[in-house]
Amino acid sequence: MARGRPRRTSRDVLLKSAEFIGWALGGLEREIAQTRERLAALTAQAHKLREKVGTSAPSPEPVGRRQRRRQLSAAARKRISEGMRRRWAERKKGKR
Repeated sequence: MARGRPRRTSRDVLLKSAEFIGWALGGLEREIAQTRERLAALTAQAHKLREKVGTSAPSPEPVGRRQRRRQLSAAARKRISEGMRRRWAERKKGKR
């Protein structure tokens, strides 16, 4: 008769793994529920404070404060274009 602890089968390992995963998922779900409750409580507090101050909820984007993109002048675009053409021509010469 063999001594020591009995050998693990792949079935035993899978059952243990599934059990651990179940525990982990249960813990995560509890954390999510608690976080949602805390968020709801904080949102209610913020709403009460806004009512006291008399302001509404903040909008997601400030209106009229969009950052504009810079415009290149025609001369600058032309300089860039000519420079790229020159670089590509030099590169093409070097490969041959």
